[in-house]
Amino acid sequence: MPSVRELLGFGESDGVNNLVILNGYPLAVVVAISLHILLLGGLVYLQSNSQSQALELIQPTVIKALLIEENPQVANQRAQENRRLEAKRRETERANAAAQKKREEQAAEKKRQEEAAKKREQQRIAKQRADAQALAEREKAQAEREREQAEARQAKLREEQAQRDREAQQLREREEAQNAAVAEAASSEFELVQSATGLIQQLVTDNWSRPPSARNGMRAVIQIKMLPTGELVDVRITQSSGDPAFDRSAENAVYRAAPFAELTALPIRVFNQNFRTLSLIFQPEDLLN
Repeated sequence: MPSVRELLGFGESDGVNNLVILNGYPLAVVVAISLHILLLGGLVYLQSNSQSQALELIQPTVIKALLIEENPQVANQRAQENRRLEAKRRETERANAAAQKKREEQAAEKKRQEEAAKKREQQRIAKQRADAQALAEREKAQAEREREQAEARQAKLREEQAQRDREAQQLREREEAQNAAVAEAASSEFELVQSATGLIQQLVTDNWSRPPSARNGMRAVIQIKMLPTGELVDVRITQSSGDPAFDRSAENAVYRAAPFAELTALPIRVFNQNFRTLSLIFQPEDLLN
């Protein structure tokens, strides 16, 4: 019966190489050997237990496990290549993950920027609306203030006009009162002047002794100057009658009638305007010849 080594196709010269192969694939070799042993044992058992007739034993096809010796350097290179590929794969995965993360971050950043831009736009619109509303309120308040100021100015103008009207009315009333007072005073003054003038003329006439040479139509004007006490300051003939005796009799009549004490009762203004200088006319009209 061939040995296991022969069944497996191992020769004496293959000892070193087989050792390398067994050392390289221990589990696979053990499994292969175990399967062959089981198969061979089964065949032997069937042959030994056959009683009816001899069965032709069919030589099984020997399956040789051809193990190709692999160069350690090639295996090392393959392992390095595998590690390089694995590293490249991992690097690619990391790069893809980083790129994915970057894309996600970019997408998140873009979304954040869009949300921030949207928020800024909303804030801008809200600010515009608030500014517009504030401007409208300010304009409304300004218009209200201007309206109030205009009404206040109109009220002030009306009040000023009413004040001017009252002042004008009061002025007219004062002027009317003054005019009335002046008229009354003028009337009183005229009466005073007439009364005082008549009194002086009466006093002078009572003291005038006309000379025998006096004739109707003679006329002499005597100007006298007096003090507020009625005393004479000066007596002068401003127009002669042509008769010295007539003129002298007129002067003597003035001296005899003075002082005119009644003038002290006159207001000083009335005295200054009418009696400080006074002209008396001597003109007899009652003579027979």
